[in-house]
Amino acid sequence: MSETFTKSMARNIFYGGSVFFFLLFLALTFASHQEFPKRDNHEALTPIVAKGKRVWETHDCIGCHTLLGEGAYFAPELGNVYKRFGNSTEAIKAFIKSRPVDGVPGRRSMPQFNLSDEELEAVAQFLKYASGIKTVRSWPPNIKG
Repeated sequence: MSETFTKSMARNIFYGGSVFFFLLFLALTFASHQEFPKRDNHEALTPIVAKGKRVWETHDCIGCHTLLGEGAYFAPELGNVYKRFGNSTEAIKAFIKSRPVDGVPGRRSMPQFNLSDEELEAVAQFLKYASGIKTVRSWPPNIKG
């Protein structure tokens, strides 16, 4: 039995597929929105964390670093830096402050931004906040290197 593929059959497949995938999109969007509050660490979002993000953006830290896998790969991932530094914002601030002005010859080096104590605290709190975001499969791995 040889049935030809008609325009109406093609139209029905197109409309049926469109409706199916639109409903699938809505279901996945709804499921994602149900997960956000469990993962986003919104309870730790404070004005100082927001200020730290503004300092992060002003100095284009993402131009060298990644944060939760997003950004440049020139310098280390910072989504887990708070944990790597022993859950200490003081250690993060000390590290940023101690960067040499000229760096180490022949090696990549973070520039000295001469941040104020308030800006240092804000960046450290922003990185602490970022480390509390519950990512899928615990990304990034908690290793240094």
